[in-house]
Amino acid sequence: MTEEMYSVEQVAERLGLHVRTVRGYIRTGRLKAVRIGKQYRIARADLDALIGRQRPAPAGRPARMEVSSIVQIDGVDRAAADRLGTLVLAAANSADPGRSLRVQTVHDERLNRLKIVILGGGAATADALHLLEAVIEGNALNAEDGSG
Repeated sequence: MTEEMYSVEQVAERLGLHVRTVRGYIRTGRLKAVRIGKQYRIARADLDALIGRQRPAPAGRPARMEVSSIVQIDGVDRAAADRLGTLVLAAANSADPGRSLRVQTVHDERLNRLKIVILGGGAATADALHLLEAVIEGNALNAEDGSG
């Protein structure tokens, strides 16, 4: 499969720029080009990258989504923060290898606040958030009825 290649003049015409401007882009590295003899040639993918046009993902490499979540839980002492952190880390480590999560916890003792940062796929992150919510709501219900 051959990639479509353009000359500096063709790129300048397509973008409505002066030829010297396109050559300047090449010299500064803003536009990738290969030199063939005494002339530059610009691959279509490199031109698309310059103008911000997205190319479809190559076949065989499926699109991948990653979710970043920051959960803040107030009213959590050190012991409860340790338990919640361990719970989320255990859930992350027991996930399927294809659904791995990266988790980091930070507890502010002064404010009794726990922050949990979760990075990973959508489904695995959602599972971890549902687990956290169930545990927190379960503890809140137990605290309200006095059975906690």
